[in-house]
Amino acid sequence: MRLSPALLSAFFISLTSIQAIADPLWLVTPEEMSESNHSKPLFSIKAVPPLDAPIIEIVAPKLDATINSPTPILLKFSPKAPATVKPESFKAYYGSFQIDITSRLLGVAQVTAQGINLKEASLPKGNHVITLNVQDSEGRVGSRTIEFEIK
Repeated sequence: MRLSPALLSAFFISLTSIQAIADPLWLVTPEEMSESNHSKPLFSIKAVPPLDAPIIEIVAPKLDATINSPTPILLKFSPKAPATVKPESFKAYYGSFQIDITSRLLGVAQVTAQGINLKEASLPKGNHVITLNVQDSEGRVGSRTIEFEIK
């Protein structure tokens, strides 16, 4: 019995979808984490955020507690009124190489003007640094860098 290419393609897409549902999102791979942790930053900019820039609050995971993988990620955005957060401006960068992981997050979670809620994100055991940015309707960019360890 010979299957048509369209039928085979649909089968593999279905299989991929099932796998995506079964496994939590790998926010970064173990290889990316290792490379980032063993390198020096390409450059470092120490900038003062604009006055009244949006605030990015980390609701989960609790950074002062033990963090296991997979972990939920819940961010809350707080703009200075009358400005509003522009969800489409959200960016997330990983490690000293500043790997853009935004699309990985957006593939499984929706960013709203209030924040982002990701039920489970898998990260390899070890130390992690993620920089988060979001812009408001006045053009001000709020930034937050978080450092944590997955046990």
